[in-house]
Amino acid sequence: MAIRILIAEDNSRLARTLIDKLNLFEDQLSVRGWESHGKALLQHLEVDSHVDLILMDIQMPVLDGIETTRIVKQKYPQIKVIMSTVFDEENYILEAIMAGANGYLLKDERPDKLMDAINEVMDGGAPMSSSVARKALNLIRYGAKDEAVAEVDFKLTKRETEILEQLATGLNYNQIAENLFISPGTVRKHIENIYQKLQVHNKVEAVQMAIKNRLI
Repeated sequence: MAIRILIAEDNSRLARTLIDKLNLFEDQLSVRGWESHGKALLQHLEVDSHVDLILMDIQMPVLDGIETTRIVKQKYPQIKVIMSTVFDEENYILEAIMAGANGYLLKDERPDKLMDAINEVMDGGAPMSSSVARKALNLIRYGAKDEAVAEVDFKLTKRETEILEQLATGLNYNQIAENLFISPGTVRKHIENIYQKLQVHNKVEAVQMAIKNRLI
């Protein structure tokens, strides 16, 4: 079944561009609507919450994307949210993560990268544009540097550590698979094992745990 997508974007030109990108994959995606601010999006969901994923702008009138994401994740935890924005400032990244965003992409991503990110989120991943991933990594390092490091053996294999290192650079499943000469399915299985061993639920938490415990 096609992935059902709802868009929150106050700029009509950018919204049209985003819809055009998504329509390239109409056999895999179904755009269920576009709303120009967070309040309108929440009203849409009250009428029809049969949505799998929201592409969420950050700066919008009436109700911004950060607060809208927080409300969506509280009321509709099954819905995935990817921030789609021109902003890669650290404060926006941190606020989006804390609000419960499942991914963070810049609006200039190519259509194929956008599609890869959507699939990754639906598979339980947390995709980020490369520049965002670098800044998120710095945020995690800064926040963890003064914390005591517990001596914990997570029993990661060499391959799992390699994949974790590449996750930390913002690479997706397909890119990691290509770099390590393994299949994307094998990468996905390793990542599931990593999450289980580290007792985390997404890429950001996994990288944070790895840095805190000096695994990478």
